[in-house]
Amino acid sequence: MLVASVSVLVNAVTAWLFLSGSRTDLNLRGAFLHMAADALVSIGVVLAGALYLWRGWSWIDPVVSLVIALVIVIGTWSLFRRSLHLLFDGVPEQVDLPAVRQFLLDQPGVCDVHDLHVWAMSTADVALTAHMVMAPLPDDDRFLLATNEALREDFAITHSTLQLEHDAGCRQGCALPRAH
Repeated sequence: MLVASVSVLVNAVTAWLFLSGSRTDLNLRGAFLHMAADALVSIGVVLAGALYLWRGWSWIDPVVSLVIALVIVIGTWSLFRRSLHLLFDGVPEQVDLPAVRQFLLDQPGVCDVHDLHVWAMSTADVALTAHMVMAPLPDDDRFLLATNEALREDFAITHSTLQLEHDAGCRQGCALPRAH
């Protein structure tokens, strides 16, 4: 019980250190959940040991073990779901895809956006590719640099590849069909 009590303190402090980063980074989330689960297990050991010594209940250990296992499974379900989402290149939860599409459409000279794809390259880096139909095409890189910087600042998209396509009939506010 003494060792488990020390473990509660060490694991709780370690989990607390991972807490702030666990909201945005899947790896830190996994580390946080692991340390929090270890603290929970240690609390269970202390409680089961105390109840056994106080009341002599030999059944308390397996019951506490099952409760701890259930709490761990429930607590890690979201981590498992987010890991699968990342594995299958889903749009990261923190990215509002319709807002990204609208942002790209709102750029000067852009009248259509198609082949828009957003996915996580890692637990902290998000990538985007898109085709943007414009007329006229810019004659330097200022448009691309400003758009990429805005995607980074406004949507936390760290790697974007934009393909500009010329459409002679395109003008701001034109009614081209939108690709979905």
